Amino acid sequence: MTRTTGRARLLGLCALTMALGAIAVPAQSMAQEAEEEPEYSKEGADTCFKCHDDQVVLSIFRTKHAVPSDPSSPFGHGQLQCEACHGPGGDHTGRVRRGQERPPMVRFGSDSGTPIAEQNSYCLDCHQPNVGVAWHGSGHDSNDVACADCHDSHVERDPVLHASTQTAVCTDCHQQQRTQSMKAFAHPLRQGKMSCGSCHNPHGETTDRLLARSTVNQTCYDCHAELRGPYLWEHAPAADDCATCHEPHGSNQPGMLAQRAPLLCQSCHSVAGHPSLPQDERGLPSGAPSQFLLGRSCLNCHSQVHGSNHPSGTKLMR
Repeated sequence: MTRTTGRARLLGLCALTMALGAIAVPAQSMAQEAEEEPEYSKEGADTCFKCHDDQVVLSIFRTKHAVPSDPSSPFGHGQLQCEACHGPGGDHTGRVRRGQERPPMVRFGSDSGTPIAEQNSYCLDCHQPNVGVAWHGSGHDSNDVACADCHDSHVERDPVLHASTQTAVCTDCHQQQRTQSMKAFAHPLRQGKMSCGSCHNPHGETTDRLLARSTVNQTCYDCHAELRGPYLWEHAPAADDCATCHEPHGSNQPGMLAQRAPLLCQSCHSVAGHPSLPQDERGLPSGAPSQFLLGRSCLNCHSQVHGSNHPSGTKLMR
């Protein structure tokens, strides 16, 4: 055997060894993964209900999550039932030694012990189309809000999905807005005629404050279309941002104004030289203001505060 032939045979043996090793390593890795993969319980929900048979758990059969004829439902034909949301329960339902605790299942809520990201991942497996891509990085997502903090999947009527009960769910966290909604002049949230979702999208938007429309004004115009314009003579603050003058969550001033007129008007408009004020020879205000400032104040004359289409409405008086 020549030196060249021996070297070639040695290189061939090395290549064969490396190839066999490359095959054996993935096979061994796959076997380990199969052993570590958690198992599902053999009897599914029947195993769960042997222990979890209270009314809170069993009420799921009155919801859309437990419709056998719906293939997308966790209890649909061939689905994983309880384990579709709570994870594999083979270890949890198996035998454990005396004194040992059962391995935990996935539980929902901020104080459940299950990481928020893991909780939400189970919900998003089915509900990603309903949430959309804007959820990721939104205010609720960034503050580690779990889906179960707002939604209850085991009740027939999820409170956050109905206008009459949604506000109570939202204001559990948004206490300042709850206080404002209790003031004398507010949107009919407490009456159930509208909900927080009428103006906000809790699952995320590209807009500020998760508004349902691209701007504050466009959101307001969904209901207050008569104020949309366009106007021949615009009132600049009204055209820019309704929240300049109004408190959208509630105020103690009529019309949910941020201040009572004339103070609100005078926060932008100087009263110097106004005909309703007595003036001295220098043109400066002197003495008591005119009686025309009483009652509706500035609105006695400037009644078209959102804008005017009258040819003589340059001062918003017609």
